[in-house]
Amino acid sequence: MALHKGTSEDHRLSVSALLGEADPIGAMRQAPPKHRLHRTPLPPHIAYQLIHDELMLDGNAKLNLATFVTTTMEEQADRLMAECLDKNMIDKDEYPQTAELERRCVAILADLWHAPEPDRAVGCSTTGSSEACMLAGLALKRRWMRRNQARYDAGARPNLVMGANVQVCWEKFCNFWEVECRLAPMEGERYHLDAPSAVALCDENTIGVVGVLGSTFDGSYEPVAQICAALDELQHRTGLDIPVHVDGASGAMVAPFLDPELVWDFRLPRVASINTSGHKYGLVYPGVGWALWRDQEALPEELVFKVNYLGGDMPTFALNFSRPGAEVVAQYYTFLRLGFEGYRAVQQSCRHVARHLATGIEKLGAFRLLTKGDELPVFAFTVAEHVTAFDVFDVSRRLRERGWQVPAYTFPDNRTDLSVLRVVCRNGFTLDLADLLLADLARLLPELLHQPGPLQERGIEPTSGFHH
Repeated sequence: MALHKGTSEDHRLSVSALLGEADPIGAMRQAPPKHRLHRTPLPPHIAYQLIHDELMLDGNAKLNLATFVTTTMEEQADRLMAECLDKNMIDKDEYPQTAELERRCVAILADLWHAPEPDRAVGCSTTGSSEACMLAGLALKRRWMRRNQARYDAGARPNLVMGANVQVCWEKFCNFWEVECRLAPMEGERYHLDAPSAVALCDENTIGVVGVLGSTFDGSYEPVAQICAALDELQHRTGLDIPVHVDGASGAMVAPFLDPELVWDFRLPRVASINTSGHKYGLVYPGVGWALWRDQEALPEELVFKVNYLGGDMPTFALNFSRPGAEVVAQYYTFLRLGFEGYRAVQQSCRHVARHLATGIEKLGAFRLLTKGDELPVFAFTVAEHVTAFDVFDVSRRLRERGWQVPAYTFPDNRTDLSVLRVVCRNGFTLDLADLLLADLARLLPELLHQPGPLQERGIEPTSGFHH
């Protein structure tokens, strides 16, 4: 379906008279089109104001409880990013210190995730976790192909095992790179992958199992250690040696600080690679992720390209080529600024707010919690069984009237009967804001309870559906 629908010359941006400082009437005659280039340039302050005014219609980032993505950084981080906006991350010969900061970030993450030799860690920055997952999936597929070349040449089709709760990037990977996507469905109160369901889907064509440290559906951790132990036992019985990738888009920057006793990372020999989003609980603005491998053996050499570019011969194994260096610099700033204890304090504060908010919502009596925010600072809840006057989509719609963006969505196959609301508590979402949300929710409840039934039952489609 085409995204661009602008065809009419009438779709124009109206210029305010007061923007034409010397000639107000002349400014009013300007009406640049939206969907094609204006014939002549506009003054910069007019172009700015037109765009600025339109963007006021976007939601307030502080009240966006749908996104995991960082919405606030310190002034000094903003300044560093502005200073690096013109730096291309791929030009490592021209910007060697930016490349050095990237290497330091990889080493810091390798140490945080207990890589065998952190100083020799294999990894790179990416534009986000989606790209990092693609790279990790490619490495898994290529390793499987090496071990099964004859069978692959004869038509054997590789598969990847994961829970139905995975982020859509994993289904994209399987589609793009012709890998069978084996999804373990949700069952009853189990909303993510567990060891028995993972092993049941594995066979000689399985390139790996994806364990998610922090499900986007409800904030829960998948039992990575149990999955690895079950795969160890499978190898003992059958000889199948199936690696694990940990999608730690959010949890890999939470668990090391708040759950140090939880074993999920490179301490498990079966974990071959890990990804995270620097722009989620890594506390950086959108545009940076990280992919790390246990060692060089886990990343096949043929996936690493040597590029002779702008005076330097450099290895690259990202999917993208040119991309900004500002987010990588911001990631290093955040590591340097906060240190271990700073990160621990920030993530603990987020978890405290999540628990406080979840407890308050449960006390309202009209909702049932699926999770409580005690793993990721994220929780999901649904309407209590005795409530028939409204559904989660009604709640989401009414909260939006006050500016709150709380997504409502239906769970995947086998639990499509379950619709929930989800709250993500990020750095900057305070106890005060949480109490304001609770107050608004309590204020709305009497009105919602007086409805004759959910709006969906009266033919009004939900407007706040959410896609993972």
